[in-house]
Amino acid sequence: MSNETKRDVFGQLLNAYQNLSVKDIEIHDESYRENITTPWNIVYANALPDDLPTILECVSKEIKDGYGKNSLLDELAWANQDALPSSKVSEWINDNEALFAEAWSRGLWVVKETGEVTGYDG
Repeated sequence: MSNETKRDVFGQLLNAYQNLSVKDIEIHDESYRENITTPWNIVYANALPDDLPTILECVSKEIKDGYGKNSLLDELAWANQDALPSSKVSEWINDNEALFAEAWSRGLWVVKETGEVTGYDG
């Protein structure tokens, strides 16, 4: 999985556009518009969102292990009771409930220690 975000793709497109010289563009040539936008539309559509939540590696493991077996409500309740496999995981979830819920719901997040973008299957 690429770590390229939509913002990265936009920056690349902006650079490509700025590097075009006026003499390269025939104003009446409609194929110009298609040639510059079609591949970028695909790249942009496949890029990652810019605002993925960042969570600890041990919390990432908890989501991967629990998703599909438990509900988000169960995970939050167990964290509140310090009933998860690790107190560190429980403490982090309790201190970052919104981030945890977002990662759980989106199914995609950044692992803080590695910078890796991962999800349920990753």
